[in-house]
Amino acid sequence: MSDGLLTLGLDVGGTKIAAGLVHFPSARVELRRQIPTHPGRGGAAVLTELAQLSQELLREAGIPASALAGTGLGLCELVAPSGEILSANCLPWKQHDVQTALGFLGSVTVEADVRAAARAEACFGAGRPFRSFLYVTVGTGIASCLVLEGQPYVGARGATGTMASSPLSVPCEHCGQTTRRTLEELASGPALVARYNQHRPGGATSGQDVLSAAAAGDVAAQAVVKSAGEALHASVALLVNVLDPEAVIVGGGLGLSQGPYWTEFLEATRRHIWSDVHRDLPILRAETGLDAGLIGAAYSALNHRLHPGRH
Repeated sequence: MSDGLLTLGLDVGGTKIAAGLVHFPSARVELRRQIPTHPGRGGAAVLTELAQLSQELLREAGIPASALAGTGLGLCELVAPSGEILSANCLPWKQHDVQTALGFLGSVTVEADVRAAARAEACFGAGRPFRSFLYVTVGTGIASCLVLEGQPYVGARGATGTMASSPLSVPCEHCGQTTRRTLEELASGPALVARYNQHRPGGATSGQDVLSAAAAGDVAAQAVVKSAGEALHASVALLVNVLDPEAVIVGGGLGLSQGPYWTEFLEATRRHIWSDVHRDLPILRAETGLDAGLIGAAYSALNHRLHPGRH
């Protein structure tokens, strides 16, 4: 594979849509643009804006769609090995709708966003030294992906990665009440904002605002971050206990945060890991950073073109 294979990567999440032209094999992002998703407008409106963003990016780069080696779309939904979109938690899209709206780009390879990001880390980021690792993304949503021999594990149906979507159902020993909240309702970016604003109405608009308030000594923010962190650390440690990966790699807007949040994540996750055998495993930040999703989506499209039938 010679340098100069230019691929379009699209990363569609609950908060933002990122689009970038990615050169391979260097995985260099040549040109990048980002807009808010605003999924409340409806799936059709978001899909139309995604198509417009793609057209604008190609115009700015001065290249036709025919010059692309492929187009990959990482989506914040469950995606089957065939590329069929299996859920509508955030965006009610169907594979046919996506292919029709983005038809000017040719065939579009659709992948779950967490698997796309994990692929980027496996091939170009912190996952390169490892035969197996667990990728965890923490941002608007929380998801995970097991990577084996450089390939994201797809599972039997493609419904992998939903580590934060089921109720935790933990009864309180003191009052007897059982919480039915999910990990995402406790520890994702929107969850931090909603929980903090219950104490300080209008005090935060993003998860980073809550982290900053906690670092500045705000007691309410500290309580929210601590409880969210405990739930997240325990969940990641449970996956380590079950899967025994060589390493954990963390991405996403919140996952890449530094300072006390990252320090506490490291220390608490290790405390929750049961066995001494893997308590000291590497826990690393994603080297491809916030571009992991679009780089991985672009590379998935390139793989699909060069190796048809490989997932």
